[in-house]
Amino acid sequence: MLVDSHCHLDKLNYNELHTDVADVLAKAQARGVEYFLSVGVTLNSFPAMMEMIAPFDHVFASCGVHPLDIEAGFDYDQLRQYASDDKVVAIGETGLDYHYQPELAEQQQDIFRQHIRLAIELNKPLIIHTRMAREDTIRILREEGAERCGGVLHCFTESLEMAEAAIELGFYISISGIVTFNKAAELKDVVSRLPLERLLVETDSPYLAPVPYRGKENQPAYVKEVAEYIGLLKGVSAAEVARLSSENFFRLFSQAKR
Repeated sequence: MLVDSHCHLDKLNYNELHTDVADVLAKAQARGVEYFLSVGVTLNSFPAMMEMIAPFDHVFASCGVHPLDIEAGFDYDQLRQYASDDKVVAIGETGLDYHYQPELAEQQQDIFRQHIRLAIELNKPLIIHTRMAREDTIRILREEGAERCGGVLHCFTESLEMAEAAIELGFYISISGIVTFNKAAELKDVVSRLPLERLLVETDSPYLAPVPYRGKENQPAYVKEVAEYIGLLKGVSAAEVARLSSENFFRLFSQAKR
């Protein structure tokens, strides 16, 4: 069994590639992917995403405002209302991205802190996006006591030192299809050094399709390639990666029920 621990089901191409979300899930299940976490990035789009996944008990949700989407609007009370839904098992994605919008660093940090405080209040783990903000991300997690709720650094592409600092806080590290890319030598090395007991697998679909699908739209079915590649790096079977990453998922997202 596999879990796609991070996908954006509301952003897939339903005009040309899939008939509907049930079609997407069926394609994934045919390859052993049994559970899915559909991740919200704006408050405006969250209700429609929840309506889309409502019929599916094996699809969970997270609610948050992506650091590159804060200009679309952030309202703490609205976030809290949405995130209190029983189908929502995580807060995020949230975090810091200084690659595209370094001028909004201060505002990103403030909203990041508010997500952490809500995650602690609701006892739901965080889904963290971080890019070119290693020191600030770890510093804010520490300052806000994020070890009380835990979480995951998703689509990880950062350093071994950052991964180890997050693991010390009780966080997990999620690996996407980027690990299969030819130019991802540093990430391959990091993954080879991290304990499987702290790894999750994800697609981040519709983005970042793994080899051999690179350049195409990603989908949850392709998380199998991520697990297989991690197995090669770690010298274990894909089945073992699937088993451990699935156990990790349900341990972290404890409100997600099998």
